[in-house]
Amino acid sequence: MARLAARLAPDLDRDDIVQEALVRAWQKRRQFDPSRGTPAAWLLAITPDQARRARRRRRPTATLADLPGRVRSTDDRVDVEHAVARLAPRQRLAVDCFYFAGLSVAETAAVMGCSEGTVKSTLADARRLLRPLLEVSE
Repeated sequence: MARLAARLAPDLDRDDIVQEALVRAWQKRRQFDPSRGTPAAWLLAITPDQARRARRRRRPTATLADLPGRVRSTDDRVDVEHAVARLAPRQRLAVDCFYFAGLSVAETAAVMGCSEGTVKSTLADARRLLRPLLEVSE
C-alpha cells in the first residue's frame, strides 16, 4: 500500500494516505466480499481513492478573504455577519463550520450529516451568494 501511495502521490505523505485507506477499509469492512478478491487486493483498491482525496484536499481552497471587498473594519465584519445570516440555514452551517470554526470539509460533512461533495457544493453556492452581498467599493 505504501509503495502504491508513493507512486500515485509522490509529493504527499504516503503514510497519511495509507493510514486513511486503512481507516476507510475498517469503516467499510462489512462491504468486503471474499468472492471478489483477496483482502490485500481490496486494500490496494482503496489506496488510489485515498491518494486522490489527499491530492484534492491539498489544493488551495477559496476563503472569505478571496471574496471581493476584504473585511477591513468592524463595520465590514458586521456586514459579513449580516450577509451570512441571509444564507439558507444549511449554507450558514457549512460556512460557520468551515470558515469560522476552521473545520475541514470532512469534519463539516460529519457535523452536517452529509457527504463531502455536498459540503463542497453547499460552500460554493454560499460563496456565489455572498460575493454580491459583500462587494465593497474601493
